Amino acid sequence: MGAVATVVIRNPGRRNAMTPAMWRRLPVLLDGLESDPAVRVVVLTGADGTFCAGADLGDLDELLAAGDGSIAVAAEERLATFAKPTVAAVRGACVGGGCQLAVACDLRIAAADARFGVPPARLGLVYPAPTTHRLARLIGPAAAKHLLFTGELVAAERALRIGLVDEVLPDADLAARVDGLTGVIAERSQLSVAAAKEIVDGRADEDRMAWWHGQVRVSGEAREGVAAFHERRAPRFGWTPPAAP
Repeated sequence: MGAVATVVIRNPGRRNAMTPAMWRRLPVLLDGLESDPAVRVVVLTGADGTFCAGADLGDLDELLAAGDGSIAVAAEERLATFAKPTVAAVRGACVGGGCQLAVACDLRIAAADARFGVPPARLGLVYPAPTTHRLARLIGPAAAKHLLFTGELVAAERALRIGLVDEVLPDADLAARVDGLTGVIAERSQLSVAAAKEIVDGRADEDRMAWWHGQVRVSGEAREGVAAFHERRAPRFGWTPPAAP
């Protein structure tokens, strides 16, 4: 596993649709990865050339009964608040619950064959509020409404234009690009990366910002970074989150 851990969505025969057991399992996996100091980045992807075709509709009643308190929303929220960087590597279908999970990641890198869709209007469903708000923040209200109103699948290139994904590559190049990107992130100061994620996501209040600046002062990360720059060598960053009191 090393510094980069990969979580694979796998449901053979159902295009990796998420079952209730899978929704419940994801937060448990993320808890373990977040507490593992060796893990610096997490990649979320799907097995066998498909990211995720959504929620398994055979278990629809359980999801409908819970509304915004569903296990799907809980899994999405846990992914979105995961303390370390997350990258969705997307091939094939990324629809409904699959798109929900991809949007909850920090970055999305797609193969040219990827297709994205948000289908509640085709099924008579109401998309959860946290999920809808996250989508609108990412791609803007108009693009979000288009996806939600029509339920249409959009190709990877259009997803790139509207900001739903960050990069699109030929399928053969996707793995190498994700490996290279996550490798770079893993080499950077994890103090800087973790703080940036909290700030961008709007979760760092004044007290938390004071804590982050305190970590810079006591960690030695900045001194190491500047020394490495002057010495023309790779920095040896060693910060890890302090244990909770």
